[in-house]
Amino acid sequence: MKVPIVDLRAQYLRIQPEVDAAIARVVASTQFIGGEECRLFEQEFAAFCGASHAVGVANGTDALTVALRAYGIGPGDEVVTVANTFIATGEAILLNGARPVFVDVDASSFTMDPAKLEPAITPRTKLILPVHLYGHPANMARINEVAARHRLPVLEDAAQAHAAEVGGRRAGSLGHAACFSFYPGKNLGAYGDAGMITTSDADFAARVRQIANHGGGTHKYDNVVVGTNSRLDAIQAAVLRVKLRQLERWTGERLERALAYHRLLEGTPGLVLPREQAWGRSAWHLYTLRAERRDELLAHLDARGIATALHYPRPIHLQPAMAAAGGRPGDLPVSERLSREVLQVPLYPELPLDTLERVAREVRAFEGAR
Repeated sequence: MKVPIVDLRAQYLRIQPEVDAAIARVVASTQFIGGEECRLFEQEFAAFCGASHAVGVANGTDALTVALRAYGIGPGDEVVTVANTFIATGEAILLNGARPVFVDVDASSFTMDPAKLEPAITPRTKLILPVHLYGHPANMARINEVAARHRLPVLEDAAQAHAAEVGGRRAGSLGHAACFSFYPGKNLGAYGDAGMITTSDADFAARVRQIANHGGGTHKYDNVVVGTNSRLDAIQAAVLRVKLRQLERWTGERLERALAYHRLLEGTPGLVLPREQAWGRSAWHLYTLRAERRDELLAHLDARGIATALHYPRPIHLQPAMAAAGGRPGDLPVSERLSREVLQVPLYPELPLDTLERVAREVRAFEGAR
């Protein structure tokens, strides 16, 4: 039997009656853009994160792009971020005409190394953009300390961090604002594309909402600034409201499976296991191994019907699309090494524990066959 990296059908079957009813409710209302479902989801998600405001947008990339526009980021500006992430993080910076300045990550958490942050700040720096990766939050206390010294806002890229925590506070409330993706495979995933921006700054939330809705003012055809069309649709909001009610339970089930992998893989030669750091609670979006013979292990698992993933096989400072940032091999040695070592194995709340044990056995069998 094949083992998928994620099983969205298994998740759907757990909540099918509620999801079907939510979709039918929207269809019957014919209120497909905005409306009550979107308003309620924004309120509920903001409360979940511990933020005062949430603004739904079309996807996670738009969340980043619109948020940067709301900060006034533009040509000549710099945004300090990481390269150990999906292309959207750097893409959003370039789309606003600014320059991404990449700093290296901490090898234990896969997130921004605060020690590398301050030397990267220049008079042109306008924002710090840490990424919470694989469900683990960045070291926000130290990042915020550096940001405060330089009077810079911090925008969380929380696309993989729904329910992650630092000091008892959830992602989405750890910086000035945060951006989320609800891509279907995320811990809180839509049935299509969807995204959100959270903040406790009412003025910033209003700017975000204005930009995302064609720069609109008080009235429908009162367009105050040049904006864009990035709106959360009501069917996605309705589905996400159903799933949000399950998110804490699902996060606990992810943790249970992560701990099972820990027990079964501890001490395996050639592997480094992911660990929660002292500052944060992971949402365990992905279970990320570091393997000395990563590509051979991937082939071994694939031959046995076990799906894997590579997040990410090339750090984005070396992507051709990021050439304008001037990145070169060797600039970020930790990020570049991780790109050659990381491998994700199946992890989702519905993953049967006996199946997880089979995955772990195959990993140990490969690593023991030296």
